[in-house]
Amino acid sequence: MNLVSVIIPYYKKKKYILSTIKSVLGQTYKKLELIIIFDETNKDNLEYISSICKLDKRIKLIINKKNLGASKSRNIGIKKSKGKYIAFIDADDLWFKSKIEYQLNFMKKNNAKVTHTSYEIIDKNNKKIGFRKAKSFFIINDLLTSCDIGLSTILLEKKILKKKFYFPELKTKEDFVLWLKLISNNTNIIGIKRKMVKWRKLNSSLSSSTLQKIIDGFRVYYKYMDFNFIKSTYYLILLSFNFMRKRVND
Repeated sequence: MNLVSVIIPYYKKKKYILSTIKSVLGQTYKKLELIIIFDETNKDNLEYISSICKLDKRIKLIINKKNLGASKSRNIGIKKSKGKYIAFIDADDLWFKSKIEYQLNFMKKNNAKVTHTSYEIIDKNNKKIGFRKAKSFFIINDLLTSCDIGLSTILLEKKILKKKFYFPELKTKEDFVLWLKLISNNTNIIGIKRKMVKWRKLNSSLSSSTLQKIIDGFRVYYKYMDFNFIKSTYYLILLSFNFMRKRVND
C-alpha cells in the first residue's frame, strides 16, 4: 500500500479548515500523511490549528516564519513529503470519501502519472453553484487557452516533480504553470469523469480577483512559457474569454 502525501497551505481559512481536514482524514484510503503549512504571520490562529493537528498522528504541521504564499508553501510541503504520490487540497475545499482510493486505483490500472477529477463548485454556505467536467490533456495546445484543472483534484507521482516543475511564485495561476510545464515534458494529465471534489468559490479569495488573474495570466505566457509579447497577449485574450465564458455558465 503506497503512502499518499496530502499538502494543505493554511492562510486565513479558519472557518473551513476543520471540515477540509476531516474530508482528508475520512478517506477510505488510510495510508496518508497530511502536511499542513501554516502561512500566517499573525499567530492568533496557530493554537487552533495545532489543536486540530493532535486529532490524528498522520498530520504534520510546518510553521512558516513569515508569510511565503501558497506556491512556496506547497513547495515546502513537497520537499518534506515522504509519499510515492502527492495530492493537493486548498484549506476550504472538500473531498468525497473515496477520492484517493478511486483515483489511485485508476492510475495504477491505466499506468497514469498525473490525474485530475471532475468537481463541484460550492459557495461559502456549501451550496452548489457550478460544475467542471475533467478532460484529458496530451499536448500543450489542449491546455494553453483555459486552465481546466482543479488543483484540489490532482493526484500525481512525486518522482515527476523535478526541481524545475515546482510551483512558481505567482499569486494566481501558479498551478496552471505547473500543468503546462508537465505537459511540455511529455507528461499526460488524465481526466477522471467522476466528481470527487467540492471546490469552494469565495469572493474574497485571490482567485476571484480579475485584475490579478490578468496580470498573472500574462506572466504565465511571457515569463514561464517564454512567448513574445504579441503571442502572450494573444493567448491572454483567449484565456480571459474562456474565463468569462465559464463564469457565465456557472
